[in-house]
Amino acid sequence: ALGEARGQRHQHEKAMLGHDLQRTAAEEAARRLARKRSLIDTERRTVDEERAALEARRDEARASIRRLEDEQRVADERLAAAQRRVFDARESIEKLRRDVSEVKARHAALVERASALEAGTARIERANRELEERLEHRTAEHARVGGAREALIASVADSERQLDDEVASLTGLREGVRVADERVLDLRGRLETEDGAARVARAALEERRGEAAAIDLARATAERDLDHLAETCRDTLQLTLDEASARAEQIERDGLADAGRAGAEPEESAEPGEEGEAAGDDGPAAAEEPSDEAGAAPGGGPSGSAGPAVDVEATTARLREKLERLGPVNMMAIEEFDDLDERYDFLTAQRKDLVESIDATVEAIARINKTTRERFRQAFDAINAHFQQTFSTLFGGGRAGLVLLDETDLLESGIDIIAQPPGKRLQSIQLLSGGEKALAAMALMFAIFKFKPSPFCLLDEIDAPLDEANINRFVEMLRGMQSETQFILVTHNRKTMEIADRLYGVTMEEPGVSKLVSVQLGEA
Repeated sequence: ALGEARGQRHQHEKAMLGHDLQRTAAEEAARRLARKRSLIDTERRTVDEERAALEARRDEARASIRRLEDEQRVADERLAAAQRRVFDARESIEKLRRDVSEVKARHAALVERASALEAGTARIERANRELEERLEHRTAEHARVGGAREALIASVADSERQLDDEVASLTGLREGVRVADERVLDLRGRLETEDGAARVARAALEERRGEAAAIDLARATAERDLDHLAETCRDTLQLTLDEASARAEQIERDGLADAGRAGAEPEESAEPGEEGEAAGDDGPAAAEEPSDEAGAAPGGGPSGSAGPAVDVEATTARLREKLERLGPVNMMAIEEFDDLDERYDFLTAQRKDLVESIDATVEAIARINKTTRERFRQAFDAINAHFQQTFSTLFGGGRAGLVLLDETDLLESGIDIIAQPPGKRLQSIQLLSGGEKALAAMALMFAIFKFKPSPFCLLDEIDAPLDEANINRFVEMLRGMQSETQFILVTHNRKTMEIADRLYGVTMEEPGVSKLVSVQLGEA
């Protein structure tokens, strides 16, 4: 009851502390509200003063507006009168300008006619000289063209012969390409066959690995049991495991020898003539005693009870010797045995839990690896198919694919990208040009997005290395993926901007002052 009362007091103290904290918080909140209210009152007074000042300014502004309107009417009247005077002056000036223009036009026509006549004369003279020079030049050009024509005819003949040779070579190359394609198809079929065999072999290898893991687990369990047994021997018997094994074997041999002697006693009592042989088995001391007692017996005959007495004494001596070797009796042996038995049960339970945990962990790892391989294979095949499609779309043809560097280990294998643009041979992506690499990277990115679409995608100057034709295909690819992903592009290309729903631009109307401008082009 005292403990319960203390617990209740502790709870009450905690509740009181919580209430004190709440009260303190409430007082602090009240003080904050009071400060805020005073601040609001001050701001309200300030606002009232500002409003009064603004109303006064508004009245002044209205008076100024009326005054300015009156002044504006007077100024408008003066302006109308001045405009009428200016209009009359402009009409008179325009009439004088027309007269002057007519005079200047007649004078300019005369001057132009005279200049034209002089220029015509000079032009005729220059044309005459040019015709003479062109005649000489054409004569020399005709001679040079005749020589060039003969050289060109010879060159055309050589080109025709070279073209025929190249056509024949091209025919041979096409035949070689056709043979190579057939060989590639054959190798691809063999590769698929070997791939199936490799999958079967990998499944068998996984099964063998599981068996090896089970064997390793059993071996580790046996080693732990052996270590525990050796530790138990050291703690209980103060002996090593080899010494305890040798001692157990010796005890078993001694026990079997005693059992053999106990079975031989009835035969010795029934057949006194064999006493010497039975006694001889027990050692030299036992053999001498029967001979002395037999000599002291009346009539010189052997005594029928001498053999068993000697065996009992010898057995007693051996037992005493074993007891001496065992040492003093440990009076705490039972308690130590109980403690060791309890510790053994505890360690056995712990070992069982550990073995079960190891088995569960191995099973979980195997299950995770299996699931990971299946998902990786599924994702790899889907992305590879999408990559081939997007590559053909962006390049306007060709083919591409993803290749695993190590089919036997999917989780640790690298991936190589193989691409064949239209008109080129199949090669690694590292051997392509800069624009082709950019298009291949876009194709792979869009393939990944098609496998697992993302709500948003930010592309920064991705279309910079592309030309006009590639820009059009890139834009068509973006249009096809707008239903699943919202693209945010940083670009300077006009074609890319045309497909946007909204544009954001930065302009600088004044030096050093940037301004953001947005344009809504369509529904997002």
